[in-house]
Amino acid sequence: MSRTLVIIDDDESIVQSLKYFLDDESDFNSFAAGNGKEGLALIETCSPDAVIVDLHMPIMDGYEFIKEAKTIHPDLPIIVMSAEGMVDKAMAAIRAGGSDFVSKPVADMRVLLHTVEQCLYKANLIKENQRYQNHLEDLVVARTNELQQTKKQILNCLGKAAEFKDSQTGSHVCRVAEMSFIVAQGLRLDKRFCDTIREAAPMHDVGKIGIHDDVLLKNGRLDEQEWEHMKEHVRIGCTILCSGDGSDVNQTCFEELLLDQKRDSSILTVAKRIALFHHERWDGKGYPFGLAEELIPIEARIVGMVDVYDAMSSRRPYKRPFPEEYCQEVIEKGAGSQFDPAVVAAFFNSLNSILAIKSAFAEK
Repeated sequence: MSRTLVIIDDDESIVQSLKYFLDDESDFNSFAAGNGKEGLALIETCSPDAVIVDLHMPIMDGYEFIKEAKTIHPDLPIIVMSAEGMVDKAMAAIRAGGSDFVSKPVADMRVLLHTVEQCLYKANLIKENQRYQNHLEDLVVARTNELQQTKKQILNCLGKAAEFKDSQTGSHVCRVAEMSFIVAQGLRLDKRFCDTIREAAPMHDVGKIGIHDDVLLKNGRLDEQEWEHMKEHVRIGCTILCSGDGSDVNQTCFEELLLDQKRDSSILTVAKRIALFHHERWDGKGYPFGLAEELIPIEARIVGMVDVYDAMSSRRPYKRPFPEEYCQEVIEKGAGSQFDPAVVAAFFNSLNSILAIKSAFAEK
């Protein structure tokens, strides 16, 4: 397969000698232009594999040609021809985008052919490397997406596993996730953060895995000791979601989750904050730390309210679902005490969507 070469020089004798040699001794098909302006038009027409250009020409010299050509075709190999004793000017042309240079007049055409071949070889290596890098980046993106999706699935399954301890279907975590997403949108939170809340919300009660069944499933009021044990599910949940063997989960770790709200919004970290803080109250009377108002992470305020609403609406082995009117009344009356008023407002502003989710994920 022949390759295309453009020769740009105002000296007709030099152009012809180069063309004769290159066309006879190689597989190049050569085209010629008398100045840089003609050369620019020619490379658009024949799309050459490489260009040989003289520096000193009328109308548009080699320097200007290189500048213009590299703007349009940054990967085009350009070999500069420069008179003997003008190496400094040839180097200036290379710094402007030229690939290599040969002295003029060309004493040995084989040197010129070798220079052209080397420039083409280097250009091909660059292209191959770029294709490899692009392919590698695509593979990394695909693998990252795959791992991210796997992480989401694992978190969702873990949330459902915890829910199955006191429910027969695990639909509660699905409803909480979707409702929390709707409320987050109603608060006009960042779209990505809304998606993260949806993915992390199923983890809110993962700590119930560590609660004794005789407490978790008790049909009746918990005594003080049982209630203290039940409240530990928020710490247990955070411990499960923390990395390592859990030995690093302490008071400092919990406090760092609060300080890290603006720096880390990854699914796992948001899930930790939700698991740990979703039983805090707007008035500061919640647990485990008695945080108040905006000290409570917004994701925990959202999921905490949605969790209460859906828990009241859900059937459990130890209770029947409460009527919808009663559930809404509890949420409305809790604004400003148990719940963030803005979260409650977003909930009622999106009530039709909330009820649609409740219906779509109804217990079977």
